[in-house]
Amino acid sequence: MVVLRAIRPDKVVPMISNFVIQQLGKEFVTPPPFELPSIYKDSTSITPLIFVLSPGSDPLNSVIKFAESKKKQIEAISLGQGQGEKAVKLISNAL
Repeated sequence: MVVLRAIRPDKVVPMISNFVIQQLGKEFVTPPPFELPSIYKDSTSITPLIFVLSPGSDPLNSVIKFAESKKKQIEAISLGQGQGEKAVKLISNAL
């Protein structure tokens, strides 16, 4: 892997994935399915759900549908320029 990194750094990540699959198994490189109801069971009022997103992923529709099934209202904002004050207000209201 060290030699490959020196010659072809673009091939290191796939090689590491293959190494992990061979040594530990495929379950260590395959992400688990996104099942919001089962994830929700692990949350509490002091242990919120935190979504770490990768490019192209958007769980908002799933969260909205799940909130509707629980008869809860959610307010969503995209954090960007000028949205910090709105986010602080929503967090304060939630507390």
